[in-house]
Amino acid sequence: MKSEKKFVIGIDYGTDSVRSVLLDSEGKQLAQGVHNYRRWSEGLYCNASENRFRQHPLDYLEGLEATLKEVLEKVPQSVARQVKGIAVDTTGSTPVAVDKTGTPLALLDEHAENPNAMFVLWKDHTAVKEAQEITDLAKSWDGPDYTKYVGGIYSSEWFWAKILHTLRNDSAIREAAYSWVELCDWIPYELTGEQNVHNMKRSRCAAGHKALWHEEFDGLPSEEFLIELDPKLAGLRDRLFTQSYTSDEPAGTLSQKWALKLGLSEDVVIAVGAFDAHMGAVGGEIEPYYLSRVMGTSTCDIMVAPYEELQDNLVQGICGQVDGSVIPGMIGLEAGQSAFGDVYAWYKKVLFGPYKELINSSDLLSEVQKEDLLAEADAKLITQLSEQAAAIDDVDTGIVALDWLNGRRTPDANQLLKGAIEGLDLASDSPRIFKALVEATCFGAKAIVERFQDEGVRIEGIIGLGGVAKKSPYVMQTLANVLDMPIKIAKSDQICARGAAMFAATAAGLFEDVSAAKESMGNGFGTIYQPEADKASQYRELYQKYKSLGQTIEQRIEDQQQQEKVSK
Repeated sequence: MKSEKKFVIGIDYGTDSVRSVLLDSEGKQLAQGVHNYRRWSEGLYCNASENRFRQHPLDYLEGLEATLKEVLEKVPQSVARQVKGIAVDTTGSTPVAVDKTGTPLALLDEHAENPNAMFVLWKDHTAVKEAQEITDLAKSWDGPDYTKYVGGIYSSEWFWAKILHTLRNDSAIREAAYSWVELCDWIPYELTGEQNVHNMKRSRCAAGHKALWHEEFDGLPSEEFLIELDPKLAGLRDRLFTQSYTSDEPAGTLSQKWALKLGLSEDVVIAVGAFDAHMGAVGGEIEPYYLSRVMGTSTCDIMVAPYEELQDNLVQGICGQVDGSVIPGMIGLEAGQSAFGDVYAWYKKVLFGPYKELINSSDLLSEVQKEDLLAEADAKLITQLSEQAAAIDDVDTGIVALDWLNGRRTPDANQLLKGAIEGLDLASDSPRIFKALVEATCFGAKAIVERFQDEGVRIEGIIGLGGVAKKSPYVMQTLANVLDMPIKIAKSDQICARGAAMFAATAAGLFEDVSAAKESMGNGFGTIYQPEADKASQYRELYQKYKSLGQTIEQRIEDQQQQEKVSK
């Protein structure tokens, strides 16, 4: 008798929305659901001028319920009855203060409108000062250098810096916070219905890459280190965690509350969570020494290598190398750019903003016409700029840009850096400026590739994942030319959610390990972008101009910092 098919659900929490997909164990996608965060889309709780980006936990909970119900409504009940596992990936580091039950403080009435009680989104850079203090202390105190496995530099995008900044600046949160948790740990915890934060299974991925967790350190940084950093951190270590878990392990099973909401069995296994790019790399069928680039608003560049080959080679200036953070049994290495698609979105906003105001204030158009015209322009602007930029014959137009509009993640994190454009003249039009911005994001990628290679880690190929990879042929061709390497694009539109589904299947026991799930559930590659030899050689020269401009901007920032120290 033919055995009944088994199904799993992968959930992917992005910056703007959450997506869920339902797959069978052979990788066929039966349904998907998408939910845009309402409060986030309204711009609530954020202040871009202060680099403050917060998300309310209600956005996450509403999206969780909406997308799970959507995918389950699209399939027969017989399929729903055979759902065996759920796994979740999220942005990160995106931590939140919680009480002893593991409830985010923003879900309590007294803190419901306090941004500091909400999830501190990955792109929040309010903790630059605290990140520098962590780096400086790790290298100067009498104990171990806790940054040795995260590239030697601690980032304002990460766990401890965000916690310390919040504790210093909000006494109400300092008094109310029992512990802190990552989004990728909280969603599985919520689904399993646990009520004691000490029972939360913490992600190896999040702990190792962002919270300085390592077995060599007996877990997290010592109490002595944390107190020396700031006495406000006293006692927190004991209220956090000592162990971390890879995402092929169960975090628990579905709670009665969620089982009733969704019409699923309480036997559904919930996997330990991880970050989006790390699960996305698995969904994109990553292999050792292939750089998997998840390209969206930012990028996260993921690589895996066998431990016996990498050994004690610690790559400087990246976002860490962690045993089991991507594929259990291998070392996961992470790098990335703080802004990629966000650079294009910024330029679109610059161009579109005045146009939108003019159209809205026009007396010549009806409200319906205004709405339709703006919607068309919004949808087509980047596509038109891409086509016009691709038609420019000259590789070097004289314009060079930097991609550091949201600071620099890697190599060598520095969130104080700014973007720049040089070489403008009266012939510099919108397509040429857009071309320079695209090239800048690709040069930022080349700097990451160079860092790995300079540190003795080979790169055998590039895998393109995410929205930009799927939707922007011009950007991908430019990237292939700049890197002078072929780029193969994963077919799946929801690659991170597909990767999460692979972990769900493994945690539920449908496969022996993640590699077997990846082999069975992957859906291969589509477009392959080959470098154009003539342009690749010219981009090598233009890349040197990018690096020169970068050195100028870095020196200017350093000079400003020195002046500020002197004035104090």
